[in-house]
Amino acid sequence: MKKVAVFGNTGGGKSTLSKRLSQITGLPLHVLDNIQYQSGGTEVPHEDYKRAHKQILVTDQWIIDGFGCMETLWQRLDEADTLIFVDLPLYVHFWWVTKRFITGYFQPPEGWPENSPILKSSLTSYRVLWLCHKYLTPKYREYIKQAQSTKVVYHIRSTKEISQFFKSIEQEVNFKGEE
Repeated sequence: MKKVAVFGNTGGGKSTLSKRLSQITGLPLHVLDNIQYQSGGTEVPHEDYKRAHKQILVTDQWIIDGFGCMETLWQRLDEADTLIFVDLPLYVHFWWVTKRFITGYFQPPEGWPENSPILKSSLTSYRVLWLCHKYLTPKYREYIKQAQSTKVVYHIRSTKEISQFFKSIEQEVNFKGEE
């Protein structure tokens, strides 16, 4: 595990998962929202985002959390040696977007740029939820099915599987530390 892409629908806990995975493995974490958006939620020029994304891809190790754009998404998934697809039931994503919306007024959401507009970003997340579920999630599922022969794939389908995922990663890291 050297190049890890964490992806899936909005509100699935990808940022929290990515941060913890980075802490366990020591791999550098790159949160695409922090590369694609400035403080306050202003989008950086698209070419600047793509250039920064490309610079990350050519490094030896990374965890990349987020969507970015369709063009960089597929580049990243192709370049990764490990795919972590967070594919929870739609109602869980909806609930976690709602929870992030409510708690975001008291504590900034994990992985979001500073001073992000909570209301506007949450409304966008609600709109994206259904669109991603209907159009992109089936493509993700097909992609990981094909990629299983050449990459390590974790297809996380429940909140219980998130904790099981971390147990297996911690065991793997501890085992390699003993070698």
